[in-house]
This record gives sequence, structure tokens and C-alpha cells, in this order.
Amino acid sequence: MTDKVIITCAVTGAIHTPTMSDHLPITPDEIAEAAIGAAEAGAAILHLHARDPQTGKPDQSVEAFAPFLGRIKQSTDAVVNITTGGSPYMTVDERTKPAAKWSPEVASLNMGSMNFGFYPLLAKYRTFKHEWEREHLEGSRDLVFRNSFKDIEYVLETCYDNGTRFEFECYDISHLYNLAHFADRGLVKPPFFVQSVFGLLGGIGTHHEDIMHMKRTADRLFGKDFRWSVLGAGKDQFRIATQAVSMGGNIRVGLEDSIWISRGKLAESNAQQVTKARSIIEGMGLEIASPAEAREMLSLKGGDAVNF
Repeated sequence: MTDKVIITCAVTGAIHTPTMSDHLPITPDEIAEAAIGAAEAGAAILHLHARDPQTGKPDQSVEAFAPFLGRIKQSTDAVVNITTGGSPYMTVDERTKPAAKWSPEVASLNMGSMNFGFYPLLAKYRTFKHEWEREHLEGSRDLVFRNSFKDIEYVLETCYDNGTRFEFECYDISHLYNLAHFADRGLVKPPFFVQSVFGLLGGIGTHHEDIMHMKRTADRLFGKDFRWSVLGAGKDQFRIATQAVSMGGNIRVGLEDSIWISRGKLAESNAQQVTKARSIIEGMGLEIASPAEAREMLSLKGGDAVNF
């Protein structure tokens, strides 16, 4: 399967707010429909957050995920990946509860603490649909997204007994070393699904040398024991995806990571981004991985072993 490329679609996230795009999935029905559409377009993995259906504010309660998890499972064979990142404003206990309850095949896991600034988006919008949006953005001037070693251990210990494996989100080079630390201690087992994140203010940048440095470091630390994937935030999403695919990587797209389909043009759906990602992959003479192939590549437990 060396020519198979996994597409992950991150459907809604917790950074973008309703004012920024009318196409951002908010309600359970919208999230389910967006996820199913992304899977039909070629996404093998669906990375999921939940939101308050009235305001669009990130909601990491167990109950918020219930309305769409079952529907997605019934409608597609895609791998479900539940966030443990939630929102940077939440505690690690809040963030972990949905994955602990629903026991997905994959859960995301942020591999280090960092400044997490999305306040520059304030300059693009004069008014907001909901009061929380401005506070959400402005608050990130003084926001440290806490993911201490103790926090990471907590997520691992809470979820590993369920057979859940992890999308290790690495926003900087140090996060790769943190993952290597947990591997050396035997708390995580290969193959490691390493998601390198580029372009978030507070993390590594988007220069082509940054992408190469991340890959070189992961190669040195993990050898053949990892599967590399990348996501580029905002306008650099597809440029970074293209470079990563050319380097043998997998890619993540979706309205969590970027609300754009091209410069100055909003994406109308998650499926539209997946379709564009697929065209990049196939244009290089490669093939997208099916959900079954992604499960084999990442040694996942299977969709019949989840709790939804």
C-alpha cells in the first residue's frame, strides 16, 4: 500500500466561528451530513468536534456528540476520530470525556503545550453573529493551550484500555520529541499516526523547509514506525498538502483547518476540499486509501469495536 494516501477530513473544529462562513457545520445534522459527504468524496478518516447547535460555540460534552456519531456510523464505513483537543479553553478532563465514553477507533492527542493565537482573525470581521465569537478570538492573545506531560498521560491512560489509537497532533518539532519520550516509556505503541500541523500562530510556520524539517525529524526519531500526515492552516492548506504528498505523506483537510477552497473563495463544503485533495493525490499517480486500507495501515481495532 505504498501508493495509498489517507485523507482525513476535520469537519468543523473549534477555531472558526459561525460569522466566518455560512458553510461551517454547526448543528448535529449539519455535522453528520458534512462528514458523510466527505467520506463519499474520499475521506477515509473523519475528525470530529461538536458545537452548540444554537450558537455554534464548541461543546465537548458527551451528549453533544451523540446525535451525529450513530448516524455517521450507519451511513459510512469511514474511521471516526473524536477530538481530545476540544477547545484550548477547556480542561483536559472536559476534552477527554467524549473519547472515553464513545471509544472511537482514533482520538486526536495534542503533544505539547503552546501559545495558541487566533486573535489576528479579529481584523477581518467588524461584527459577529454571537457575542462569544469576539471573546473567543480576543482571549487567545493570552492563551496557553495546556498539554503537559501529565495531561498527555491522562488521555493515554483514559483511552488506551478501549483500544483507541491516536492521531498525534504535533504543532512543533518539540512535540515529536515528546511523542518519542512516551514511546521510549512504552506508553504508546507503533505505528504512530503523526499529524504535523503547520501555520497556527504559536506553532511551526508554513515554509517548505519547515515541512521538510518536520519529516526529517520524524524519520530520525521513529524510522519505519510511523505514518506521517500533515495539515496546513488557512490559505496554505493545499500548498502544504501537495508538498507532503510528494514526500510520501498523508493529508488532512476540512473546514476545521481552513474555510477556503482557493484564494479568496470560501469552500462550500468539506466534500469540496476532499475532492480537491483527491485530485492532487491522483494527479501524482497515487491512490487514496479506503477506510479498510487506512485501518490496516494504522492497526486500528475496527468500526465494530466502538461504543456508538
